[in-house]
Amino acid sequence: MSAPARGDAFAVEQLSPDFGFYLRTTDLLAEARSADQHIEIVQTPLFGRAMRIDGCFMTSEQDEFFYHEPMVHLPAITHGDVRQALIVGGGDGGAAHNLLRYPRLERVVLAELDREVIDMARQWLPAVHRGAFDDPRLELRLGDGRAYIESCEAQFDQIVLDLTDPFGPAVALYTRDFYRLCQRALKPGGVLSLHVQSPIHRGDMMARIVASLRSVFGVVRPYLQYVPLYGTLWGMAMASDRADPLTVSATEVDARLAARGLNGLKLYSGATHHAMLSLPPFVKNLLSAPAAPIDDGDDLDESSLALPAGALCLVEG
Repeated sequence: MSAPARGDAFAVEQLSPDFGFYLRTTDLLAEARSADQHIEIVQTPLFGRAMRIDGCFMTSEQDEFFYHEPMVHLPAITHGDVRQALIVGGGDGGAAHNLLRYPRLERVVLAELDREVIDMARQWLPAVHRGAFDDPRLELRLGDGRAYIESCEAQFDQIVLDLTDPFGPAVALYTRDFYRLCQRALKPGGVLSLHVQSPIHRGDMMARIVASLRSVFGVVRPYLQYVPLYGTLWGMAMASDRADPLTVSATEVDARLAARGLNGLKLYSGATHHAMLSLPPFVKNLLSAPAAPIDDGDDLDESSLALPAGALCLVEG
């Protein structure tokens, strides 16, 4: 781990050749280069401490709930009685923390590729994981998440795919071949959730991921949430053989939250459950058009960008 740097800078994240955003940082608190990726913890005036991986923002202290609450609670409340859960990725601990809030939950397996992500999050992002790594119900499995699911004989009530973007080695976790493995690892009525990119700047990719899910699961419900740290409207999806979030009323969602003591959520509620699932016409049109599912071996190269990913623009003066 290198020594921290000081001084204001703009962390620039270019999402496509035509679109991106910047965030002012005041300190580089920690930095590590593992065998798999480049990990940074930066201090920001707006979001507090934030984690970046390979130049892309992953999570922050102040806005993590925009991502973690929809990813975890919409499928968990739809299921109604999650006891055994699996997270693939999720090394920041935010998804694990939200699952571990359920008093009847017995076991969460966290299958994370990179130990360095967990170590950095444990030390620098306690406001995100909130002690999840020390909960006796959490079981860490370091290594390739797909390999874990391929060899795992256990089945789960809920699987959360908390992954990096579908480029490079991560493509293997976005194919319908992988989703078939996830389906096998789910109990009857089990639920799967994942992010599916943005309809704003990666609409084609979002459509292909959703098409891949629909080729495997009987119920696939995309939903939307703006995530400030990602700079755009973000897509997620829930998939299952029979559990359907559209059949759970707002009143029932709130009743299930109250029964489980989940009274301190910042975003997810009965009202937002259905608001996120209510897709605008342009997204419905995007996802109703023909799209090719993603198969093992497909090459999904990210569009070339005008700036190096995650470039830091120093502020002078």
